[in-house]
Amino acid sequence: MKTAALTLNFLALTVALAAYGQVDTLIYGGTVLVTPGEKPLQAQTLLIEKGQIVRIDSGYKSALELELNDVDVIDLKDSYLLPGLIDMHVHLTFERDPNANPHRWLTQEDADQALTALPYLARTLNAGFTTVRDLGGSYKVIFPLKRAVNAHTIKGPRIFAAGDFISASGGHGDLHGYRHDVTELFTGGLGICNGADDCRRAVREVIKSGADVIKITATGGVLSNTAAGVKQQLTDAELRAIVETAHRLGRKVTAHAHGTDGINAAIRAGVDSIEHGSYLNKESITLFKKHGTYLVPTLLAGATVTEEVLTNPAMPPAIVDKVKQVAPLMESAFRSALKHRINIAFGTDSGVSKHGDNSKEFALMVRYGMTPQQAIVSATRSAAQLLGQQNRIGDLEPGKYADIIAVKGDPEQNIQLLSKVHFVMKEGVVYKHEKSHSD
Repeated sequence: MKTAALTLNFLALTVALAAYGQVDTLIYGGTVLVTPGEKPLQAQTLLIEKGQIVRIDSGYKSALELELNDVDVIDLKDSYLLPGLIDMHVHLTFERDPNANPHRWLTQEDADQALTALPYLARTLNAGFTTVRDLGGSYKVIFPLKRAVNAHTIKGPRIFAAGDFISASGGHGDLHGYRHDVTELFTGGLGICNGADDCRRAVREVIKSGADVIKITATGGVLSNTAAGVKQQLTDAELRAIVETAHRLGRKVTAHAHGTDGINAAIRAGVDSIEHGSYLNKESITLFKKHGTYLVPTLLAGATVTEEVLTNPAMPPAIVDKVKQVAPLMESAFRSALKHRINIAFGTDSGVSKHGDNSKEFALMVRYGMTPQQAIVSATRSAAQLLGQQNRIGDLEPGKYADIIAVKGDPEQNIQLLSKVHFVMKEGVVYKHEKSHSD
């Protein structure tokens, strides 16, 4: 019997090793946060095969021990490994520049925007954000960029994109500040609509253009150059029509919403998440919890435009007034959401702030009451859940994409360390590996 048992054990080991015969990379991690929100593991070996994590072993296992040939070995024994970060609100095709020519869009082609975006994509990935949700950019630019990233033609994070906004005529997301004949030539995009039926058409048009998610502007926006405030702009009927159409076509819906009426109407209509949520109230909290809706707080955007008000005398008065009204409320809204335990996913609104500075959102979240652990969960597991991609990203469990980043030190003790990512792998490909002089 003993001999038979040994034979069975040997056969099991042989089968197990054969199953991992195509492993192409071993990573040694000093500390590995396999599942954010849980305790990290010490001294682990991660086996990577064709862009996926296939196994994690305790201790540092050599290729010889595992009977593996022709594998790359990456030594991060001095580092803290965690899943690639996810930013749920970016605008990769532009970056706000107070000194730029405000009319440059009249002379630029779509290719100009795409070329300008290339360093933004690289900076975002280098900062440790391996996945992003782009919430507003011309479909003629953002979807070619997404395809180029997927084809490894250019360097950048994995992109889930909305393309054009769904917005009411004259609302946030439409074109403002120019003669009527000019705005007739250059509208806000495919998603401008009026009335429930027209908004159903707009959703279908945007999905036809390639949208992974639908972005709607339920309320006015701070950076629209119009004195329209930040109250509800799409009607209840329009909101219901948009959400129903998008869900029937398999797309989640997120709503830009500052004003209380727009926040609450959008949640009642069935949106999956709210961006900003500046004026949320008790009823909002009840609705968030009842519907399981996520808040993407974009605290960095508020901090960025507040600073710009102080330094940019050319900022239009209509925008200045809204910044002064809205930005100070974002902290209290976030604290209220945190206190009442509503779902929160990480998002920066980068493009308003500089691309590559995404991790600054973590510091604001922690300053306003989150623990570092909660902040990390918001940018990994929670964000993956909101994306509907929890089976592929958000943690380092076997079967997930090998999206792995590393820092020196423990970010659950010092969240600022996430601004110093020195190693970035996305789907098994190393895009950044800054080695110390002693290596």
